[in-house]
Amino acid sequence: MLCDICKKNEATIHITKIINGTKQEINLCEKCAMEKGILNTVPQIDFVSPFSFQNILSGIMDYMVNANNEQYKSFDISCKNCGTSYNEFKKTGLLGCSECYKNFKNILDPIIKRVQVNLDHKGKIPQRAGKDMIQKKKLLKLKSDLKKAVSLEQYEKAATIRDMIKDMEKQPDQDKNKENKGED
Repeated sequence: MLCDICKKNEATIHITKIINGTKQEINLCEKCAMEKGILNTVPQIDFVSPFSFQNILSGIMDYMVNANNEQYKSFDISCKNCGTSYNEFKKTGLLGCSECYKNFKNILDPIIKRVQVNLDHKGKIPQRAGKDMIQKKKLLKLKSDLKKAVSLEQYEKAATIRDMIKDMEKQPDQDKNKENKGED
């Protein structure tokens, strides 16, 4: 749509006025709008949503701190690596570096657990490319379960888990043999 004044440039400003029930529309290019002083009279609206990520995170953090009766408000914890403080993190919702996760662990873990149910990320992994990764993760979990069963003196359960671990550790050798023979 062309500018209603110069009839040359593309109209980027569209103004609609309704006066006494009569509707008037004018389409202007930026140059003509500046010459007529219209751009200066258009009100600029700065909209700050109360639902920004920082406000939501700050609210969750306040709730968790109050629920746990921890007094993080009375003193300011800072990251030893980058210097980001707890109050800065609470205001911006951003951590300064990877070390912040370790330094703020006691504060972050309950919040993360509350927001996403678990601390472990369970994202999607491509089946072909991620097959080894999935196997390793299962193996680590089984080894952890084995240690737990032994420490609780659940020896029958530990034996079952041990056998599962042995089977999983044999499986990569079987897969390699299949690949060498051309089986699938």
